[in-house]
Amino acid sequence: MKDKPPLAILPLARPTFDVGYADEKLAEMLAALDRTGRRIVGPRRLLFDATATRTAIAELGAEPPAQVLILQVTFTDAAMAAEIAQAFAGPLAIWAVPEPRLGGRLRLNALCGLNLAAHTLGLAGHAFGALYADPAAPAVGAGLDALLAGKLDARPRQLVDPEPQSPEAAAAGRQAAEKLAGARIGRIGRHPDGFSTCAYDADRLSRLAGVGVEDIPLDALFSRAAAVGEGAAAAERAAAEKIADGLDRVDQDQLDRSLRLHAALCGMREEGGFDAFAIRCWPETFTEYGGAVCGAVSMMGEARVPCACEADVYGALTTLLLQRIADAPAFLVDLVDLDVADDTGVVWHCGQAPVSMADPATRPHATIHTNRRMPLLFEFPLKPGRVTFFRVSQARGRIAAVIGGGEMLARPMAFTGTSGVVRFDSPAGSVLTTIVDAGLEHHMALAYGDHRAALEGAAAALGIPVIRI
Repeated sequence: MKDKPPLAILPLARPTFDVGYADEKLAEMLAALDRTGRRIVGPRRLLFDATATRTAIAELGAEPPAQVLILQVTFTDAAMAAEIAQAFAGPLAIWAVPEPRLGGRLRLNALCGLNLAAHTLGLAGHAFGALYADPAAPAVGAGLDALLAGKLDARPRQLVDPEPQSPEAAAAGRQAAEKLAGARIGRIGRHPDGFSTCAYDADRLSRLAGVGVEDIPLDALFSRAAAVGEGAAAAERAAAEKIADGLDRVDQDQLDRSLRLHAALCGMREEGGFDAFAIRCWPETFTEYGGAVCGAVSMMGEARVPCACEADVYGALTTLLLQRIADAPAFLVDLVDLDVADDTGVVWHCGQAPVSMADPATRPHATIHTNRRMPLLFEFPLKPGRVTFFRVSQARGRIAAVIGGGEMLARPMAFTGTSGVVRFDSPAGSVLTTIVDAGLEHHMALAYGDHRAALEGAAAALGIPVIRI
């Protein structure tokens, strides 16, 4: 073991997650790495921002390491992963850690960070390997050996043609795709730095689907919300009380600001003729405006006006197309956990699912954002039933339709916000491999029912290949 080359580590995290728990997981990761017998170099502490990470990169660069391992301890954007890949010529790997499904807050969200990094590295053509494993698991040593030996390197997927469907399914997909022409998406603010998953090219999008995008300053949404009259604000409060319990248990000033965002979005939609929005939802809605947009997004989605988080324009397009094929609300989700032993995954978002997706055994209740601590979010587990997943993807620079299916299970809520435990049609391990290898975006749209055949028809109508998960 002594002849193994040194391994450089860079532990990435963000202070908006559970720092104490992240420190515990980092200690477990370091212990597992030490057991490999390799000489470990680099910081053995969490790197919370770009300055700390760049300092660590510079220190490692004094004696360039043979191999670099990113420890994805919590969710982070992909900016630092991209800089790390550019800084070192040797092999690059990423190890992200799962967290238990205890019904509380999403304390780490590391899988989503891995997903984001894989997409960004794939776009840039950087080679990398990936591991998603509990550092305390008995088999983690074998997993690390495989990762560091290059046996878990991401391998680009071959795109395939859409499968021929029944005349009815093909026609449904073609009609939905054709009806996209002339649709309008309002992009409110730009996507956050490090979120290449949410970037778009207006001309390419127009050529693909005939969809137009209008850029709207984020301040315009805030100003419009602040100008909502008292009568309209009271009506928003009454509408929210019909949806969820517990509005009186959150900060009332923040709640009022949050509800006004819904009124503002409705007004913008009516005046601008928008079919969907892509909204820069954080951090400014919290840090500058003072209220979450999540509850408003839920209400808009239920009214079949999709609103994509993080100014994800292709996410808005995806949700709009799936909604039209399903003839029902659709929901843009993050995949935040995959359990190979249980053969399930968890799809989640802060608290913005259309309320018709709520498990009928529960009633939605009002809550606050788990990281930013402001209302309004609607919290509930997703109802059991057949579901379809879809994404118009730009992974690795190629436009493709990502199509998958599964069964939402009647399970306790895995994490606060809006979440559901799903058994995909493909094994959980295969789903993870496909996402990493293909470099897929971290947002997928979900709708109830099996709409895969019509989506294959839509892909054929758009002239794009397919990735099946």
